[in-house]
Amino acid sequence: MIEYVPFGLFIKSKKNFMKIAKHTVPSVTYTLVVNGEVVDMAEKEKPLSFIHGIGMMVSGFESNLEGLTAGAKYEFMLSPEDAYGPYSAEAVVDLPVSTFMVDGKVNKDMLNIGQIVPMKDQNGNPLNGTVLEVSEEAVKIDFNHMLAGKELNFTGEILEVRQATREEIEHGHIHGPGGHEH
Repeated sequence: MIEYVPFGLFIKSKKNFMKIAKHTVPSVTYTLVVNGEVVDMAEKEKPLSFIHGIGMMVSGFESNLEGLTAGAKYEFMLSPEDAYGPYSAEAVVDLPVSTFMVDGKVNKDMLNIGQIVPMKDQNGNPLNGTVLEVSEEAVKIDFNHMLAGKELNFTGEILEVRQATREEIEHGHIHGPGGHEH
């Protein structure tokens, strides 16, 4: 913001002119609409802040914000390919009920239709699955992201853009308000 003062121009803050680019930290509001329904939002009181360009957000979201500055309003639609990918039938699997045994007993509290179940893949990476069906022998789990195959419609505003610190880049997340505290 530039403000006229009696002795000339005074630039209050350089971050107001900073553009969103790799290794900047934008703080944004957004409303996410899928199939005409609001599914998520971040408001001015608790904005979304992230390190741009390191894969924290889906690529289409980042590319649509690239080059914007504080005060800019945005509106865009992401195809599934630019967001969480197409829905994959191969990501729906039947697992033996024994997969859900804890201390020799099936943990039936985990097996409610629609429930998100935290699991790990064969390499130990965490992933979430949604319970679709439960029988005596098997549990049908959908490992697609809940927004896979969907068009995502975003509207929002850029509240602030600042440079990420070296420590934030090294750690892969922001620190301080809206971020991780060590």
